Amino acid sequence: MSFFISDAIAEVAAPSSQPGIEGILFPLAILAFFYFMFIRPQSKKTKEQKAMLAALKKGTEIVTSGGILGKVAEVDDNFIKLEIAENNFIQVQRHAIANMMPKGTYKTTSKKSLTQTKTKKS
Repeated sequence: MSFFISDAIAEVAAPSSQPGIEGILFPLAILAFFYFMFIRPQSKKTKEQKAMLAALKKGTEIVTSGGILGKVAEVDDNFIKLEIAENNFIQVQRHAIANMMPKGTYKTTSKKSLTQTKTKKS
């Protein structure tokens, strides 16, 4: 190996090629950036979603990920029976629930749709 590079040049270059604390700061900064920008917000969102699903009970007004607004009629371990209109029920999976709506949202939207239907028939 010594006929390509002399031993004296190899010995001089070796100590300067080892990075100190400065060489580790940049990768640590990148890891911290990715943690605070991507990993932490995603875990917070997942935690909030789990808490919302655990808080579901009969009478809660929700919106599914498909955009269906309704009121919870029954709660099961995996499925939720959702009233979407008077005496019209569908079953959706728990993880398909996107948001909980404020009380009264379901009533006001169902009343609006009923009055619009009545005026169109007249």
